[in-house]
Amino acid sequence: MKSKLLLTLFCYLLSFHFCYSQKQKDFTSLPKLKWKIKSGPIFGSPVVDNNIVYFASQDSALHAVDAQQGKEKWKFSFYNASRSTPAIDKDNLYIISEDGILYNINKNTGKLIWQFVTPQGVLGERKYDRADYYQSSPVVHNEKVYFGLGDYLYVVNTANGTIAWNFKTGNLVHTKPSISNDKVIFGSYDGNVYALNNQTGSLVWKFKTVGQRYFPNGEVMGNPVAIRNQVFVGARDFNFYAIEANSGYCHWNKQFPKGWALSATPLNDSILYVGTSDDYLMIAMDPHSGTEAWRTPVKYNIFGGMVMSKSMGYFGTLMGKLFGIDLKTGVIKWTFEGDGYKKHKGKYFTAEDKHLDTIVPTLGNFDNLLKMYQELGAVFSTPSINNDYIIYAGADGIVYCLER
Repeated sequence: MKSKLLLTLFCYLLSFHFCYSQKQKDFTSLPKLKWKIKSGPIFGSPVVDNNIVYFASQDSALHAVDAQQGKEKWKFSFYNASRSTPAIDKDNLYIISEDGILYNINKNTGKLIWQFVTPQGVLGERKYDRADYYQSSPVVHNEKVYFGLGDYLYVVNTANGTIAWNFKTGNLVHTKPSISNDKVIFGSYDGNVYALNNQTGSLVWKFKTVGQRYFPNGEVMGNPVAIRNQVFVGARDFNFYAIEANSGYCHWNKQFPKGWALSATPLNDSILYVGTSDDYLMIAMDPHSGTEAWRTPVKYNIFGGMVMSKSMGYFGTLMGKLFGIDLKTGVIKWTFEGDGYKKHKGKYFTAEDKHLDTIVPTLGNFDNLLKMYQELGAVFSTPSINNDYIIYAGADGIVYCLER
C-alpha cells in the first residue's frame, strides 16, 4: 500500500511540474524541414545562441550557421577533428579538439582570442577505444573554464587562457563536468566519479563504479548531472547511479540488463529522463528513489540527451530518427526520419526496424558499426530549440533545422 501511495504521489508531481518546465511552445505535431547543411560527422551537440547555430565536426572545424536561413556565417579550422560541444559565455565560445587544445573564439567573428595547449600537447588527447564517441565539453563558471582532456581535468582562466589548476585521474576524462555548489564533478574512464573543490582542485570524494563482466573497470562515459544535492551518472557497467553530492555516498543504482544508460536530462528537481542504449528505452523516474513513472520503447540506442519544451521532449536515436515525446505520459507523438535512415534503412533493417539477420554478425567489428552509424545519420547529440525551430545533428554530418 505504501509503495502504491508513493507512486501515486510521484505521478502527481510529474503532472504538477509541467507548469514549471521550459516556456518554449510545444512541437506537438511533426515539424517540417526548413533547411539542412552538411559537414563532417558530428558527435557533439549543436548550440544555438542569438539565432546562430554553432557546432564542431570531424571535418576539423567549428561552424557558425544562421539559424533562420541555414547559411554559414563563418568557419574556424582546428588542427584535428572535434567531438565536443561548444560552451558560450558572453561573446566568447569555448571548444576543445583532438589536437589537445582549448580554443576561445569570438562567437560573432570566428576570430581566435586565445588558445590553451595542455602540457602534453597533441599527445595528451586520444580515444579510449572505438566506442569512445565523445570528447569532454567545456563548462564556464565564475570566469573559469572546466574541461577534461587526456587523463586530466583542467581549469583555465577565461581572461587570458592561463591555467588555474589541473587534476590527474587514472585514465581519460571525456565527460562534461558538472558544477554543484563549491564542487566540480566529473567521470573518468578509470571507473571513478570525482568531486573536487572547484576553487582549489583538492579532492573532496571519489566514487568507484561496480564494474561488469565485459566492462570490469566500470568506465564512466555518461555526463554527470547535478540536481540539488544529488549527482546522476551512467557508466559502462550497465548501471545508472544516484550519488550524494556532498559525501559521494550512493543512494541507489539501477542496473539495465542489456547495456548502458548514459543520457540523463532533469526537469527541475523531481523528474529525471534517462535514455538507454541497448535496452532501447526512454524512462521517466523519480530522482530520489529511482521509481519509474513510465518507460517507452524506441527500438534503438539512445546516446544523446533530450531537450524539452512546455510538455514535450525531443531526442534522437542511433537509427537516425528524431522523436517528439509527451513528457507526462511517455507517448511518442511524432518521428522525423533523417536522410541517412531513409536512404540506408533497407541495408540494415527489416520493415519493423529490426536488424537484418545477415547484418548482425558483421556489427561485432567496430569499423562496420561506425560505418553503419555514419550512413544512417545516427544521432549521438542533444537537439536544441530556437523559438519555432528544432535543430539537431547526425553522424552523417547533416545538421537539420525543423520548423513548427
